[in-house]
Amino acid sequence: MSDLAWVPQSCTLPTEERPLRVADWDALFSERLASLLRPEPLRLRLGLVGGPGTEERIRDLVARESGCCSFFTFTTTPGEDLVGLDIAVDQAHETVLDALAARAAAAGEQQ
Repeated sequence: MSDLAWVPQSCTLPTEERPLRVADWDALFSERLASLLRPEPLRLRLGLVGGPGTEERIRDLVARESGCCSFFTFTTTPGEDLVGLDIAVDQAHETVLDALAARAAAAGEQQ
């Protein structure tokens, strides 16, 4: 899934840095994804396997993503074995959440 056409114009991350950010998400998903739920069309709920530094890694990635894509709302729920990550968007960015969910699912299948 290397095509980045789904990245919205409202994203302020420089174009040349986008593949690197996507790779960060893909790595997190492929290494840590334990569960993926879509409780609502505009919300994605991920369970990520915990471990040393995992929560900090997630918080760092979320902070960097929030800096360029302000339409995301991230909620991190710490846990001993599992870190919860809720990702929400507004109606205008549902297709972005769809793409992120598809990337997470694809990475999770490769585990």
